[in-house]
Amino acid sequence: MKFKEGYKVREIAGEHVVIMQGRFGVDMTRVIALNESSLLLWNELQGKEFSVEDVKQVLLDNYEVEEAVATRDAEAWIAKLAECNLI
Repeated sequence: MKFKEGYKVREIAGEHVVIMQGRFGVDMTRVIALNESSLLLWNELQGKEFSVEDVKQVLLDNYEVEEAVATRDAEAWIAKLAECNLI
């Protein structure tokens, strides 16, 4: 999978949020904010094809977490991206 084109992360009022470039009149009632680990994953995987294994490896490389926890978190993160229509 891959992030859909046109989405960028911007810092707004101290929060990192995902926005659609060049779209005016967008419904801003739903803001997608990224926490520290989501921002790391976004930055590491932007512009690349990635899988659950790739996400898991980024988590393992950057956090002291057990492999089972990293797998569960990677699956949950990808599910949330899909729910938000970002991939």
